[in-house]
Amino acid sequence: MNTFSPNIRPVIRQLDEAAINRIAAGEVVERPSSAVKELVENAIDAGARRITVEVADGGKTLIRVSDDGCGMSPQELPLALARHATSKIDGSDLLNIHSFGFRGEALPSLGAVGRLMIQSRAAGEEGAELSVSGGQISAVKPCALNGGTVVTLRDLFFATPARLKFLRSDRAEMMAISEVIKRLAMAEPSVGFTLRDVSEGKDRTTFRADPCSGDLFDALRGRLAQVMGAEFTDNALSIDAEREEIRLTGLAALPTYSRGTSVAQYLFVNGRPVQDKLLHGALRGAYADFLSRERHPAVALFVDCDPHKVDVNVHPAKSEVRFRDPGVVRGLIVSALRHALAEAGHRASSTVAGATLGAMRPEPSGPPRVYQMDRPSQGALSTAWKAQAPMPAPQPPEAGFAEMAQDYSGRVDPVEEAPQGADESHPLGAARGQVHENYIIAQTGDGIVIVDQHAAHERLVYEKLKHQMAERGVAAQALLIPEIVEFSADDLSRLLSISGDLARMGLSIEPFGGSAVAVRETPAILGEVNAKALLSDILDELADYGSSQLVQEKIEAILSRVACHGSIRSGRRMRAEEMNALLREMEATPHSGQCNHGRPTYVELKLSDIERLFGRT
Repeated sequence: MNTFSPNIRPVIRQLDEAAINRIAAGEVVERPSSAVKELVENAIDAGARRITVEVADGGKTLIRVSDDGCGMSPQELPLALARHATSKIDGSDLLNIHSFGFRGEALPSLGAVGRLMIQSRAAGEEGAELSVSGGQISAVKPCALNGGTVVTLRDLFFATPARLKFLRSDRAEMMAISEVIKRLAMAEPSVGFTLRDVSEGKDRTTFRADPCSGDLFDALRGRLAQVMGAEFTDNALSIDAEREEIRLTGLAALPTYSRGTSVAQYLFVNGRPVQDKLLHGALRGAYADFLSRERHPAVALFVDCDPHKVDVNVHPAKSEVRFRDPGVVRGLIVSALRHALAEAGHRASSTVAGATLGAMRPEPSGPPRVYQMDRPSQGALSTAWKAQAPMPAPQPPEAGFAEMAQDYSGRVDPVEEAPQGADESHPLGAARGQVHENYIIAQTGDGIVIVDQHAAHERLVYEKLKHQMAERGVAAQALLIPEIVEFSADDLSRLLSISGDLARMGLSIEPFGGSAVAVRETPAILGEVNAKALLSDILDELADYGSSQLVQEKIEAILSRVACHGSIRSGRRMRAEEMNALLREMEATPHSGQCNHGRPTYVELKLSDIERLFGRT
């Protein structure tokens, strides 16, 4: 019934085409970056090898996308502006999708809220253009064009001015457009992308990525170096794993190359950039043992599978996906990343050494000095007079540094030789000393290594404790009186579905009638546990990420604290044999390049870098 007129029955009406397009535009085109995404995806689907995007005023007044794709004939141009008209699918199978676009909503939606002009020319056809303003389509006219398609969108949201109030500043919208282009550039390494800002009559290239050739990893690594920087590719591990016809490829950075936010996490499904809770949860689980919660890994991962195993038609923007078997995908990501990190051994990111060298370089203070012949001061003259005075009779030197090698009588003491087994050919070299009772100085064949003894030994002890737990299992402590916890029917169902996983971690639950569960055992290492709070947190993780690693994370946090208290303390003097034994154990232990919180355990400085510090090169 109508709320305002309760006695009048509402009548069902068919909306006109303009209203339908404006409604669709509210879903598909949220901001200028959404329009750029749709247009660039159309260009990629058309087989373009080079795509140029020109933007003015953050995309509010102008968006022009030019490509060298297959183009359209004059007869196809009006059809391109019809709703749900597309060349990507035939409608028989909505899951067998191999293209970016397939819904046929982008162009009519853009034409409904802006002033759109399409110029296109297919091979063997004449060039033609078609304009639409606020949903009103003009006649097809001939135009001069070499080939491909040029789509120009002016005055976005002029037909729906209320939407303009929700847009951000020109700078913020331009950054969002740049982010969209970068994600699509990572998905298509063989395509060249250029983004230009033409605001206020200027022409400034803000992003450019030339086509990359080579095999899968060579092209991908080259494109990621262009987009994310060479530092990322230099400190990233190659990922290539497969499980049940689902393949995972890409690059994942070392834990010591982490970020303060998740901005450097790029995930793709069948080449499509996505933002998926399942994938981000799997990524978080894979790095949970190496990074603290406030640090985030940097990755570019590509999941490829049969299109029938994933539904990309969940949201009009196509940024969300739904897998038929999410557990397999999550397990693949976690196992592949952990295996790659384990194979990296003691390796730490090269940015650690770069930051160290940067900290060593003195900062300039004040204006640069002009080197010339200065007039000597009175103090300098006095020092010069003293230096030219007759030298007094020699006196016996005081005990100090010279006494270590030669006494006053001329007798030479033998210098202590390096301990046996101290070989500089090892990756972490041979220990040469200890400073401040916490840092080990080791010499390698081409540089030096500085090791934080406490952080390094803490990681070694932690890995031993985890290995022992994996071999013997998690000890469970039976409760004298089982704790009964009430949940809703849905929450109870989710908990019981993972009861087997919880039991392997020492947390035993079973149904207790109605919507209650009985907690009979808890992990012994956690001590006294608030069962209701723990199960509630597990349910929250299940809702957010589709799985829960909370119990395992709590157990590993306890092991981490045990390792911290059981490791070599700062301030302890170590013998040369102990220091070298620690270095050899680090080389043999996976993940020893970072401590339990993701901080580096050692810094390696090359001899060439050290020589530059002292101006020797």
